Parts: sequence; C-alpha cells; structure tokens
Amino acid sequence: MRKAPYGEDTRLAKTLRYLAIVFITLVTMFPFFWMISTSFKPVKEWTPPKPVWVAHNPTMYNYLTVFLGPGRAKGGWWASDEGVRDVAEKEGAKVSLTGESSIFVPFMTSLFVCSCATFLSISIGTLAAYSISRYKFGGNFFSFFILSARMFPPIAVVIPLVVMFSAFRLLDSYLGVIIVYTGFTIPFSVWMIKSFLDDVPHELEEAAVIDGMTNFQAILKVTIPLAKGGIAATSLFIFILNWSEFLIAFLLTSTRVMTVPILISRYFSTTLGHMYGPQAALGTIATIPVIIFGFIIQKHLVRGLTFGAIKK
Repeated sequence: MRKAPYGEDTRLAKTLRYLAIVFITLVTMFPFFWMISTSFKPVKEWTPPKPVWVAHNPTMYNYLTVFLGPGRAKGGWWASDEGVRDVAEKEGAKVSLTGESSIFVPFMTSLFVCSCATFLSISIGTLAAYSISRYKFGGNFFSFFILSARMFPPIAVVIPLVVMFSAFRLLDSYLGVIIVYTGFTIPFSVWMIKSFLDDVPHELEEAAVIDGMTNFQAILKVTIPLAKGGIAATSLFIFILNWSEFLIAFLLTSTRVMTVPILISRYFSTTLGHMYGPQAALGTIATIPVIIFGFIIQKHLVRGLTFGAIKK
C-alpha cells in the first residue's frame, strides 16, 4: 500500500472529512427543517406521541394566525382540518395576546429598532476600534475593559436600567430599546472591527495623507473600503444579536413597543399551552430579514468571516 506524501490527504481521510461535513450540516439544519415543518402542521400533530417529521395534513392556519391574529384566522379553506377548525372556533378569543395580535406592527418595530441599533453600534464601534488600533487609545487594557461590559449577566444590568429609564420616561419607547441594544453590542463591534483594522497597513493611510488627503479622508476613502468585508460581517452579527434579543425587550417594553421575540412568547392558549404551530410560522418568517441581509452583503461576507483583509 502506497503511503501518501506528507501533507497529502489519503482517500480515507477525504471521505471521513466529507462525512463529518455532511453530519455537521444535517445537525445544524435540522432545527430549521423542524421549525418549517411544524409551521404547516395542524394542532393534532404539534405534540403527538410519535414525532411527525412532515405534516400529514398541511394547513395554512398557523400562518393566517400570525398575519391576521387568532380571532380572524378561524374557519375557511386554510383551516380545513377538523382539529384546527375546532381550536380556531373555541380558542380564537382565548389566546393570551395583548396589543397587536398580528405580525405586521411587531415585525416593523423589530426592523426599525434593530436597524437603528446596528447602525449606531457599527458607527461608534468603528471609530472606537480605529482609535484603539492606530493610536492605542486607553493603553493595553482599554479594549479588555470594553469587553468586560459583556461579562456581566444581562439581568444584572437590565434591572438598574429599568429603574433609570422609568425616571427618564424611556420605558416602553423606541429610543430606550435602541439605546440599550446599541450599548450592549458596542463591545462586540469594537473587538471585531479592531481585528480587521489591524490587518490594514498603516502605510496606506500615510501615503494618502502625503498625496493631499486629510486624516479623516484617508480613513473614509482608504481604511474603511479595505476593511468593509469585516465591517459587513460584524454588521450581520450585530443585527442577528439585536433581532433575537428577548430579555431586554421583555423588561423594557410592555404594550406600545413589541418586538418579534416578544410576540413569539405570547402565543399561548389556555387549553393548548404553547401554540407551537403559530410560533414555528412566526419563527420561519422572522428568519427572512436575516437571510435577505446576508444576501445583500454576501460579496463582502466571505472575506470578512475568513478574516481575509490585506496583510502587512
């Protein structure tokens, strides 16, 4: 049997690597498959004695419940299954939803709040990361001090914020949620963007200044474009953190401001318990903005996630 040269994979090694990749992919994608499958299942198939992998009697009632609200989704062709129709007629007024019962207002609220918080976090984080990367602002331990803000459990920080925001009348407001989301994600922005700025040669900025640019122009026209892959990857990461945040929104909002995670938690029936079908449908819809955002920045995403910036 011929030995493979040093550094060359054998056929067995390649096969094992591909099998490992397939296994990890299946394990990673299974929750998404289960969520999408559950979103089309009627009530009887939500928690059966034996797992139902694919809905035997697919129904659109779960999606109609999400878009129209439980009271308006009862009856009709979308609820052709007998069990769904009975639950729609009996439980339509008993679902513990307060405020908006459809997805439109919470969805737009999450989109607005997360977009604003992500923009502010990336903007502030880029400036802070540049000062640390280029001028060693704050010394050697300042960057670790920034990251230490995320070492505390969120519940230990949010409770004092509730008291303070109550005094400033920022509870249950868009501005209050945006401020907290921005503050909680800035440490990640600083650390991630700093790693990309470190890989951009400082000599390029010096050359731009010699050619007549100001320092600020050199940053905008030279440094930022070279690090845009990392900034795009950081933006997606920060947006996902804000989009999926539950505890902060749960404690700082009540009726006027409702995000998608809060709406998902409120699909609860007095007799059925958790309404897994509408929750799965809402979770499926909630992944769409993240996917769209990922497609928009995909040309920068690979470079950013692989830390492929210019090396010195």
